[in-house]
Amino acid sequence: MIEGRMTDTAQAAPAGRLAVVAATTDGIRVLSLAGELDHDSGETLRQALAATGTEKPRIVLDMRQVTFMDSTGVNILIAAYRTLSEAGGWIRLAAPSKTVLRVLHLVGVDSLIAVRPTLREVLAP
Repeated sequence: MIEGRMTDTAQAAPAGRLAVVAATTDGIRVLSLAGELDHDSGETLRQALAATGTEKPRIVLDMRQVTFMDSTGVNILIAAYRTLSEAGGWIRLAAPSKTVLRVLHLVGVDSLIAVRPTLREVLAP
């Protein structure tokens, strides 16, 4: 469970097989993902990432319920990293499954974007 104030909870309708639940805690937007992140469902995540509207956006993706991710997901993460970095913000990943973590490691995303084993660790100051 996330500690701290939670506000702005919203759920995006799943497109394909990915659901995104958004919440804000201590000024950090937390997107909890569930399902498969692929070509058919990537637009759901793109839309959720674009909905920040803050000056220095900070986003955490809780990935513990992502069961599959292909190159579409990798490309979305890299694009989000660039966009958020240019805006003075950041993106971090929490609790990816072994299979998703393996993909992140194989393509080097884990050296670009901070990945932590738990949501608590990624939210720690």
